[in-house]
Amino acid sequence: MCEITLCLYEPQIVKKYQTTISDEIEEKIISMYGLGMSYRDISSHIEDIYQVSILIATISAVTDKIINTVKEWQSRPLKSIYPFTLFGLMLYTIKVKDGGKYVSKAVYTIFGIRVDDKKEVLGLYLLEAEGANFWLSILTDLQSKRVEDIASVDGLKGFF
Repeated sequence: MCEITLCLYEPQIVKKYQTTISDEIEEKIISMYGLGMSYRDISSHIEDIYQVSILIATISAVTDKIINTVKEWQSRPLKSIYPFTLFGLMLYTIKVKDGGKYVSKAVYTIFGIRVDDKKEVLGLYLLEAEGANFWLSILTDLQSKRVEDIASVDGLKGFF
């Protein structure tokens, strides 16, 4: 045990002389961002939990780090055949900036069951307006990712 006069405070989340935030906080920021939280809400939440102030510009820099990974995932080639495909499953709503204000929009998840019986997320699509053009844009995107055959869909009218 040390004497009070000899003990020094040693921060655990942000170490002395550290100029970047920890990987743990970055992971939390990305997780909260993925759940649709705004930068302001993330900043407030991090401050509540860790008693550390984080600028919105710092949060933006952290979330920008995953943009290339997201773009790679979006443009990856898919399998050519999916015996069963589920269209139109709404995952969640997110807030996006549209015309200077934040609005809620639905995100649809398209799942495909591969020939080896494994489920795969084929894409995530932000709903602008549901209708024939929306579904055509999804099918066109899947075709551009080398999907040649969708053997069955989940009952949406107009696919047959």
